[in-house]
Amino acid sequence: MFIEQPPLLYRLLFPEALWRIKHKGHKVVYLTFDDGPVPEVTPWVLDLLDEYGIKATFFLVGDNVRRSPELFEEIKRRGHSWGNHTMHHLQGMKVPSPRYMRDITEADYLIGSSLFRPPHGLLRWTQAACIKHHYNIVMYDLVTRDYSKKLTGEEVLENVKRYTRNGSIIVFHDSLKAERNLRYALPLALKWLKDQGYEFRAMPME
Repeated sequence: MFIEQPPLLYRLLFPEALWRIKHKGHKVVYLTFDDGPVPEVTPWVLDLLDEYGIKATFFLVGDNVRRSPELFEEIKRRGHSWGNHTMHHLQGMKVPSPRYMRDITEADYLIGSSLFRPPHGLLRWTQAACIKHHYNIVMYDLVTRDYSKKLTGEEVLENVKRYTRNGSIIVFHDSLKAERNLRYALPLALKWLKDQGYEFRAMPME
């Protein structure tokens, strides 16, 4: 559960970040996709979202945007929001802060968003203190773990059913690593969430 739904203590370490957005009177979820765009997966995700009439938020790796700028433009054209996920998918805890901040800035030249999500959801307090002056830090309420080779698509779907709640920021991955589980779980998860009465919203970029 620590991975799928971060505990309160961990959330309190980064009070400046968005983990969940509660709503009164109706049920809302925020669907997000990390680590793209990639030609093998992202177009399929975009088509599926169109099929369901859903807007989502894509946290993009700058180097992938550099390789596939047309996919970035397609994400924007279809009305989704997007955020910075560093240039090279660096984990803040494993690199010096000056290098981490340079990597974010390099990605920003390509991505240009007020939203930022740290890869793996890990960064130092000092990094977060600096980042919050320039970006809205978006964490998550539920990680589906679609990227895990230890999980089946059925188990990824079960994570969605077990941990989603009103206001959840849900993480999937439009990546090669997650493709097998994503192609199974995402369509069924969208149908289940719709059947449960959830409304889908993209993260605001203001």
